[in-house]
Amino acid sequence: MAAFIIRRLAQSVFVLLAVGLVAFGLFRFVGDPVDNMLGQERTMADIARVRAELGLDQPFLVQYARFLQGAVQGEFGVSYRLARPVSEILLERAPATLELALISAALAIGFGVALGVYTAIRRDGWLASVVMTVSLIGVSLPTFLIGILLIWVFSVELGWLPSFGRGETVDLGGWRTGLLTESGRRALILPAITLGLYQMTLIMRLVRSEMLEVLRADYIRFARARGLAERSINFRHALRNTLAPVITVTGLQLGSIIAFAIITETVFQWPGVGLLFINAIQVVDIPVMAAYLMVIGALFVLINLVVDILYVAIDPRLRADRTAAAR
Repeated sequence: MAAFIIRRLAQSVFVLLAVGLVAFGLFRFVGDPVDNMLGQERTMADIARVRAELGLDQPFLVQYARFLQGAVQGEFGVSYRLARPVSEILLERAPATLELALISAALAIGFGVALGVYTAIRRDGWLASVVMTVSLIGVSLPTFLIGILLIWVFSVELGWLPSFGRGETVDLGGWRTGLLTESGRRALILPAITLGLYQMTLIMRLVRSEMLEVLRADYIRFARARGLAERSINFRHALRNTLAPVITVTGLQLGSIIAFAIITETVFQWPGVGLLFINAIQVVDIPVMAAYLMVIGALFVLINLVVDILYVAIDPRLRADRTAAAR
């Protein structure tokens, strides 16, 4: 297991280097940030001075090496728009995005697995048919349209929930949370449902498909022939063997929740890192954009590593294969 983890960590380093190179390279073509920082009466001397201060007059490889050196230390330079350290800005915005992502992930996994198991066990029931039909909405509709529909119903027509913002927050030693206030919890409901609905329906349909396949296996028939209780068959045998492929997809979807929170944060004006990234694109704030993609890349790499370890831990066949390969 230790050799496997070391090998995966080495692969992760190369992935992050590639992500940083692509992100830093692509943003060279977004535009010149100096055009947005200086007024219309700028002179060539002003442009040259600002480019020298920002280090934009250096060769690309020199800028990239300097960016990587700072990223390793947790420093991503200074925002061109806000004139503040990027790491400081990300730390301020991270609580909002992480809270939204964690609540959305909890809803997606909890309801997705539960409904997937139910629709597999009661596949001929009318309620399972209704759930499968409604799940097509979460799979088919784009996230921004779901968010707009929820705002229209629950904010405009019914007036039950706020349509934008994070509500009142409380500072807990540098971590600002809205979970401890009523307005913060109410403001979180619509964005969390919007962000987690697609992931929930995807997990539900995957669990149902895998569960139905496992329930048709020979060892399940043998378990029924032995007279085991149906509950024991469904949850101790079928569900456990269903989780192995589900964990892989679910892990990737958790990373997607954080990465694709950009759309949800834009619709609901949620003050997280996704909205920060959108604003950075508008003014060509390269340090913020590059830092955002590096952080998202690191999260995906970390999630993939955890998923691989859990996959090996859950499936004994993989442990046996790796032990045999090591010998």
